Amino acid sequence: MKLPNLNPASKLANDALYDKQGKPKPGIQRTIERAIEVQRPLVLANLRRMYAKNPDATAEEISSALERSYLAVITVTGAGVGATAVVPAIGTIASLGLSAAATVGFLEATALYAQSIAELHGVQTDDPERARTLVMAVLMGEEGNALIQSVLRGSGGGATEHWGTVVGSSVSSPIVRTIGNSIRKRFVRKMLAKQGGALLGRALPFGVGAVVGGAGNHMMGRAVVAATAQAFGPAPSVVPGQLVKDLDR
Repeated sequence: MKLPNLNPASKLANDALYDKQGKPKPGIQRTIERAIEVQRPLVLANLRRMYAKNPDATAEEISSALERSYLAVITVTGAGVGATAVVPAIGTIASLGLSAAATVGFLEATALYAQSIAELHGVQTDDPERARTLVMAVLMGEEGNALIQSVLRGSGGGATEHWGTVVGSSVSSPIVRTIGNSIRKRFVRKMLAKQGGALLGRALPFGVGAVVGGAGNHMMGRAVVAATAQAFGPAPSVVPGQLVKDLDR
C-alpha cells in the first residue's frame, strides 16, 4: 500500500519506502525488523533504572513507571523531530530523513517497553524469536491478537485471554515460528501504513510538525500500552524471583 501522492513530500516518502510494484523495499523491511530486536541486557538495564528510582516499588508500580517513561520518550521525540521542520536550513528531504529516524526510535522504544513488561510477568526475553514475535504482535494490536489466537486454536492449545506469557514461554518453538511467520508477512506493511502518515506529519513546516509528531506518537503509544495490557493482563502481585536474581547480578 502506497502513501497518498498528495504533494512532493509524499512522493519523496513514497519512493523511499516502496518499489515500483508497491512493495516495501528490502532495506526498509530490514531496518524495521532490526529496530524491534532489543537484546535482554538492555531490557534488564531499563528495569534496573526504574528500580533505582524506587527500590521498594511493586510490580504494578514499576509497570506504571515503564508506561509513563515510554509515553514521555516517544511523545517528546516525535515533537522534537517535528519541530526541526520549522528551521529554514532544513529542507523537505532532510526533514523526512529525521522523521524516518524518529520512526526507528519509536519502534526501538516500543520493543524495550513491551519486553520490559514481559519480564515483569515472568517471561524471559533472551530468546530473540519469541521476543520479536511478542513485539510484532503488540505493535499490530487487535490484528496481532487475532492472528495469535487463531494459531493457538489451530495448534490444539486453545485460545487464551492473555497470550503474552503463553507465547513468551509456554508454547513450543515450532508454534512460535508459525506465529512469527504469519505475523511477519503483514507486520512491515502495517507499520508502514501506520508510520507513513506520521512520517509526513512530522515533516510539516511552520511548527505544525511538532504538534502532529508529538500527538501522533502519543496516540500510537497509547495503542501499544493497551495491546501490551491485553497480551499480559494486570501486573503480577510480586516480581518474579528469577527476574529479581537477574536484576541483582
